[in-house]
Amino acid sequence: MNIPFNSELIRQDFPILHQEIYGKPLVYLDNAATTQKPQIVIDAVSNYYSRYNSNIHRGVHYLSQQATDAYENARKTVQKFINAGSTKEVIFTRGTTEAINLVAASYGRDMLKQGDEIVISTMEHHSNIVPWQMLCEQTGAILRIIPIIDSGEIILEEYQKLLNDRTKIVSVIHVSNSLGTINPVKIMTEMAHEFGAIVLIDGAQAIQHFAVDVQGIGCDFYAFSGHKLYAPTGIGVLYGKRRLLEAMKPYQGGGDMILSVSFEKTTYNELPHKFEAGTPNISGVIGLGAAINYINNIGLDKISEYEDEVLNYGTALLSEIETLHIIGTAKDKSSVLSFSIDGIHPHDIGTFLDRDGIAVRAGHHCTQPLMKRYCVPATTRASISFYNTKAEIDALASSLKKIIRMFE
Repeated sequence: MNIPFNSELIRQDFPILHQEIYGKPLVYLDNAATTQKPQIVIDAVSNYYSRYNSNIHRGVHYLSQQATDAYENARKTVQKFINAGSTKEVIFTRGTTEAINLVAASYGRDMLKQGDEIVISTMEHHSNIVPWQMLCEQTGAILRIIPIIDSGEIILEEYQKLLNDRTKIVSVIHVSNSLGTINPVKIMTEMAHEFGAIVLIDGAQAIQHFAVDVQGIGCDFYAFSGHKLYAPTGIGVLYGKRRLLEAMKPYQGGGDMILSVSFEKTTYNELPHKFEAGTPNISGVIGLGAAINYINNIGLDKISEYEDEVLNYGTALLSEIETLHIIGTAKDKSSVLSFSIDGIHPHDIGTFLDRDGIAVRAGHHCTQPLMKRYCVPATTRASISFYNTKAEIDALASSLKKIIRMFE
């Protein structure tokens, strides 16, 4: 049963939020970089190490069975959370970056040849650029870039022009970490499939803000990181359609991804274990399962509605500051306020905000090509979670006005 949404009550679940920085109450607005962890997730990880720490899948003793059950139950939780067709389609990775690299290596190297094309967008994170550049260098494939308009929205007509029979992979971000733009990934997937291309969606900035249905989107792969979803660091998920995963070679070799090994031949394990070599991040997986259960108890619909309310409030408030320019004004947008201020470097803004106890991100946000598109070296980014309040947005605006007066 979903509990009523109450931001002040929810904040009580996050112990890190109740502290002072330089004598000021902490205002944590760096959620696109990583989210804070509720006590229930911290307890789940602690409970694993305190009560049933053991390796999984291989042991016949009680602790190993307990750990294995918790690990695989978390896989079922993820499957339901994203509406994957089977637990065999849920691969645990270290995060979004490893998930994308897995697809580039295990699918791309075998399937692509010289002259084939990979399509990505201007707003991609480096982790959804560099693996494809490396794959192009290895195979002779060509990287194509979808342009965007000034508001930060993909130009679908230009995307359509890029698609052709040589297009083999389309890999796009679901929500931009620098702009907040929500891309029309279902439409883009359908367009790519018309030319026989496979589609990977980078969901690192989407999964925590609204419901994701991978079967509804129709994508072939979907990747996300646990630490953006109130779970521990070092854990992530790659969803992949079963027929594709079964055809792909393992990403790494080692324990647990095999059925039998001899010096003459190795037989690989079935899905999903084929792609989970070695001892995995067991505590991270358990923490991820606890985080998803926590989110489900609140309700993503309520989270999305509340975060949109805070985002709209912040957009209106910051827009009143004359020398401040919001970068990323897409009609369909989620939980990110990136901006520049005339005559003040983003790093200076971030430093002075920190002295007021306000944590934001200042830099290129691992999207240097996007910064080049907007002709800025960096931006200041305030990113919102459901535990943030309008009062915290007020504190941000007040501090920014103070910083502007200092530089006059």
